[in-house]
Amino acid sequence: MTFETLHYENSGGAARITLHRPHHRNAINRALLRELNAALDLAEAAPDCRMVVLQANGDIFCSGMDFDEMAKLADQVDLRTMHERTEEYMLTLKRLATSRRVVVSRVAGAVTAGGVGFVAASDLVLATPKATFALTEALWGLLPSNVVPYLVRRVGFQASFRMTLTAASISAEEAHRLQLVDYLGPDLDELERVIRIRLNRITPDTVSELKGFFRKMWIIDTAMEQAAVEETARLGASATVKENIRNFVEARMFPWERRSGQ
Repeated sequence: MTFETLHYENSGGAARITLHRPHHRNAINRALLRELNAALDLAEAAPDCRMVVLQANGDIFCSGMDFDEMAKLADQVDLRTMHERTEEYMLTLKRLATSRRVVVSRVAGAVTAGGVGFVAASDLVLATPKATFALTEALWGLLPSNVVPYLVRRVGFQASFRMTLTAASISAEEAHRLQLVDYLGPDLDELERVIRIRLNRITPDTVSELKGFFRKMWIIDTAMEQAAVEETARLGASATVKENIRNFVEARMFPWERRSGQ
């Protein structure tokens, strides 16, 4: 299968999915979501695959929503359309979190907004000291509604609230302290080697049972997922948010700069 937004390789019991939109800061567009799900289909269909590794080319792991795509489609984005697009993203997070394969994110650069969702929904996260993490949605009048259920599960309520409210970037060391990052070190290959030795002892059936059991113990159910989708869709379809995104794409003007100039 040919992919345009990512690279896929299955070797040695691990399916490696590499986000590859370097000229778009590995931003999330509809094509990337569809290809990511197709790559997960391939990984889960491969009998020798025990682990899915999600990584990225370049210094940016993922910058979240593709503003260029959103600006081009702004006039077509109504509540129904935004709901559909948001649901695609939410279902992808659920797919990562409930896959029968162990999903491992390798982070060596910046992770922003929706990219944090990919990380938070992963089973294990490996990061180098160069990694950073930020939820920037509130700057644009949005909320990281889809990300928050998975982020709260990892780091707790107040840390998630603070990251959302301040939109500040946190370091890899802070992310490790908060348990957004599970393993921190300068050599991702070595970190992966160590955990693969342990993970190879666990069957896919046991992984599936484990994820299903832990999901029952937490708040991420169908009602929570739909509430998250509806909130993001409502805000994303608003005239204010669409104008904020269009002004940034066309004039590189941040919302607070425009407000201060009025």
